[in-house]
Amino acid sequence: MKFLDEAKVYIRSGDGGNGCVAFRREKFIEYGGPNGGNGGRGGDVIVEAVDGLNTLIDYRYQQHFKAPKGVHGMGSDRHGANGKNIVLKVPVGTQIFDEDRETLLHDFTKLGETFVLAKGGNGGFGNAHFKSSTNRAPRHANPGQPGEERWIWLRMKLIADAGLIGLPNAGKSTFLSVVSAAKPKIADYPFTTLHPQLGVVAIDGREFVLADIPGLIEGAHEGAGLGDRFLGHVERCRVLLHLVDATCEHAGKAYKTVRHELEAYDSHLAEKIEIVALNKIDAVSPEHLKDQKARLKRAAKKTPLLLSGVSGEGVTEALRALAEVVDEAPVSAKAKKASPDDPGPEQHAPAWSPLGN
Repeated sequence: MKFLDEAKVYIRSGDGGNGCVAFRREKFIEYGGPNGGNGGRGGDVIVEAVDGLNTLIDYRYQQHFKAPKGVHGMGSDRHGANGKNIVLKVPVGTQIFDEDRETLLHDFTKLGETFVLAKGGNGGFGNAHFKSSTNRAPRHANPGQPGEERWIWLRMKLIADAGLIGLPNAGKSTFLSVVSAAKPKIADYPFTTLHPQLGVVAIDGREFVLADIPGLIEGAHEGAGLGDRFLGHVERCRVLLHLVDATCEHAGKAYKTVRHELEAYDSHLAEKIEIVALNKIDAVSPEHLKDQKARLKRAAKKTPLLLSGVSGEGVTEALRALAEVVDEAPVSAKAKKASPDDPGPEQHAPAWSPLGN
């Protein structure tokens, strides 16, 4: 199934049914009086977060959703039936924006959460409703009220325990394929991964979800390389594993490039816990590895982990560091900074700390 994290959708709730003008006409009953029924209410458009979905691909092929109208009222005091509600099913983590793509209407963070996006129009009153002591035979009824219509944007942000970030071709997809059953596309050129990938990682009897975020480049926070959409997925991750390619020209500059894009996109990303790792250590000489490690340590202000997704060296240590942080990291997308009273980072994982520190 193709991954789609954004879709434009047109929705319209149902119009209310018209009220009916009718009079009772039976043999031997000369003045039967009004008996027109009310119109039914139009159907609502409801959005629900459901299990089993991880993409918005369904809205790639169907973009118009209209709820049924309410049935008109009828004689003999018969009221029209209400129109059926229509339910748009979306994955957990989906956000609904207005047509301007900036006004947030709702954010789905819990399974089973629902939101009424457009209410159906009320049905009109039949003439029986207007009967009074002074008006025994009203000859008018109300029309049904129109439903609501609008264009909306559905935008999905992955909810994962940990996220892989880094420049393109830093080895993120290889790492994910080694530690989980995910099968992302792997090649020796940048931007091999165009859509986020998810994998379930098991280590020491614990499991957590790891997301491979497509590579970020300079200017990503302004939309370069679809970076603004990729950065949106980082917001949902509890902890970040920042992979830096040991074969690049300068590991410190590569690290700072990604850090700058994270902070420019959203200052709250600076509060997330980060584990820094130097990847592809099997592809460089010991001397070059020593230099890159020193550069990365100066830039990140902490000692990076050393690993290789191909040879498997250091992978277990990285997963254990991730699992330890996932257990302690906050669940909310806007993760709070680690408490200064918590001795965990100093004792167990010198390679990670809040991004802002």
